[in-house]
Amino acid sequence: MNVSFSTNSLGIPANSSRNRLMSLRENTKSSEEWKSSTKRETLGSLEGELAKLLSTSSAEKLELNRTELSGFRNLFARFLRAKPTVDWQKIEPLPEGSIRPYKNLTPVTDRDLIAAQLNKLVVVKLNGGLGTSMGCKGPKSVISVRNDLTFLDLTMQQIQTLNKTYGVDVPLVLMNSFNTNEDTEKVLRKYANVKVSVHTFSQSQYPRINRETLMPIVKSLEGEDNECWYPPGHGNFYEAFHNSGLLDKFLADGKEYCFLSNIDNMGATVDLQILNFVLNPTAGQVQPEFLMEVTNKTRADVKGGTLIQYEGRLMLLEIAQVPKDYVDEFKSISKFRIFNTNNLWAKLDAMKRVVKENQLEMEVIVNPKHLDRGLDVIQLETAAGAAIKSFRGAVGINVPRARFLPVKKTSDLLLLMSNLYDIDNGSLTLSHQRSFPSTPLVKLGSSFDKVKDYLARFNGSPDLLELDHLTVSGDVWFGKDVSLRGTVIIIANHGERIDIPPGSILENKIVSGNLRILEH
Repeated sequence: MNVSFSTNSLGIPANSSRNRLMSLRENTKSSEEWKSSTKRETLGSLEGELAKLLSTSSAEKLELNRTELSGFRNLFARFLRAKPTVDWQKIEPLPEGSIRPYKNLTPVTDRDLIAAQLNKLVVVKLNGGLGTSMGCKGPKSVISVRNDLTFLDLTMQQIQTLNKTYGVDVPLVLMNSFNTNEDTEKVLRKYANVKVSVHTFSQSQYPRINRETLMPIVKSLEGEDNECWYPPGHGNFYEAFHNSGLLDKFLADGKEYCFLSNIDNMGATVDLQILNFVLNPTAGQVQPEFLMEVTNKTRADVKGGTLIQYEGRLMLLEIAQVPKDYVDEFKSISKFRIFNTNNLWAKLDAMKRVVKENQLEMEVIVNPKHLDRGLDVIQLETAAGAAIKSFRGAVGINVPRARFLPVKKTSDLLLLMSNLYDIDNGSLTLSHQRSFPSTPLVKLGSSFDKVKDYLARFNGSPDLLELDHLTVSGDVWFGKDVSLRGTVIIIANHGERIDIPPGSILENKIVSGNLRILEH
């Protein structure tokens, strides 16, 4: 008996090809069902652990703890559902008008209009971070930035000046974490006579998860140490602000928008043109419920999150969501030209809607940690800017670099403490004496990582007005009244020390080896 087979273009019998394809689909379906089943079991186990935790709560904290653990449960469920990275092929070009140039915004000069608009504003500063990365204890906001003034001092000055200048009452809200709340409340006492209405609330406190079991490492809500808990990133702002009661309070007070930014970003001042843009849209313009300030990337910003169009909506893309094969493309300044400053403007009633209706769809960031006790854990976090896709009419504004002056390292502190910046009523602006608008690229070695060591190694801030690039590595010490110009590279090899003498002018110099000039 002759049996004939038709073949496809690959030379595989058609029946065999179909059978294999059906088998593959069945296997894939079986794998997906197994994964879904495993995730359901994991979520069920977590819910059981959270129920046990809640049973350890005191009566007076029961409702608060129930709300917190419910929020954590929802975040964990999103973590189980989410794909770790985006589908790179689904990224679309940004629609026209989705990012507007700052220079096209309408200037506002009418004092009465400015006052009316300011009275609709709430300023929120993210104040949950500690200064541990720079060797400081307590809230980062109490690190001295300029003339012994801290981030918090300068912020209070800025708001007080606005309120006095326009006869308004713009409130300042600090979102603390359980790490910073107590210390911040103590510091705020010194501002008793400052004419700024200050409000505080704490973001959520979520349990750290064992990396192996995916279960909380905490066993009781009473008496456990802080190492078992973590603040879940600034994306928690929306829910925590709503749960604090402050969102409803400000809506009742007639406030319409909040301006949210990091307290360590000294460029994040209230901008009257952006405020006018969100409150007073031009004809045919939809009022944006959410606005993100973005700025142009430089070589120092290649890891910053950027805005993309994804599945028909604006989305914040962070480097953690980028497939490994496309990380270099993500870092490309020519393809992704802007990044998120985390200066965000959000409409208060829209914020209430997305929280109440559970519409927030922020991507989950998995942050691994190794505890002192030797345990590997993960923290599930979200970023505030990721909420952009949950709001209607969201836009980006490409702002000048001057609106992004964060202090993450002592190299940032060096710039702000120097004569590069003038200070006026708490606001820092680039000195008019600098002949070009860009800021220098500064790289300080590990000897400068801690604020205490950094301050010891600089005998007063050097003159940086004509500096382009500074790299310092090793055991280097700077005398008083040093001027650094152009490109300066100073490298002390292991076991060597370099002392830059007082009054030195280094212009386009490379200094290496062992240099020590002592005064007699």
